[in-house]
Amino acid sequence: MSKNEILEKIYFNVIQGRFRAHDEGIDEGLKGQEAVSDLVTKALSDGIPAKEIVVDALTKAMGRVGSKFETGEYLIPDMLASADCVGGAMDILKPFLIKDGVESKGKFLIATVAGDLHDIGKNIVKIILKGEGYEVIDLGTNASADSIIDAAKENNVQFIGLSALLTTTMITMEKVVEMSVAAGIRDKIKILIGGAPTSHEFAMQIGADAYCSDAFKAVIFLRQNSVS
Repeated sequence: MSKNEILEKIYFNVIQGRFRAHDEGIDEGLKGQEAVSDLVTKALSDGIPAKEIVVDALTKAMGRVGSKFETGEYLIPDMLASADCVGGAMDILKPFLIKDGVESKGKFLIATVAGDLHDIGKNIVKIILKGEGYEVIDLGTNASADSIIDAAKENNVQFIGLSALLTTTMITMEKVVEMSVAAGIRDKIKILIGGAPTSHEFAMQIGADAYCSDAFKAVIFLRQNSVS
């Protein structure tokens, strides 16, 4: 296969949500065919730069998945399958990206706030941001404002992403913004919030930089606010 053919196959299989050959995919009749893990490995062995695989196959594919999600053609399980493909591919590519000297686009701290144990949305964002080239630090769920600010300072992050699915836990988001000011790091970071009960109005009310209804909105914001 030519370079373009391999990249196109990776792109296609990410959209299909097929990481391994035994995965079914969205369309019928794909089980048993080469999938993302096989194709990424083959691309690397053929000398295709890791950065090209990320940009021309993975990122491009997730852009297409985002469009399908926006129009309702894809539901959350479909998007998760594609996001898992990107996450798995990035694990394979990471040492090659480091070797090639591909710099991170920035450090992104992500967490589900205190009192909230929901993490599906957060995990989707994490995987897609890794595919975009960000170094993602995941504090998991039930993260207190103190732990978030401490981790942000310790890791010298440029972005903080906060998720909440319960209205009762949204107050922690405001605490993070307030504590970032007190810690003297507010002007050095961008704070993004998301989750079912949040909104653009709430983000503005608490002084956050952006409300992102899904992972793709976060990517759009980050592309417009790159630290590279």
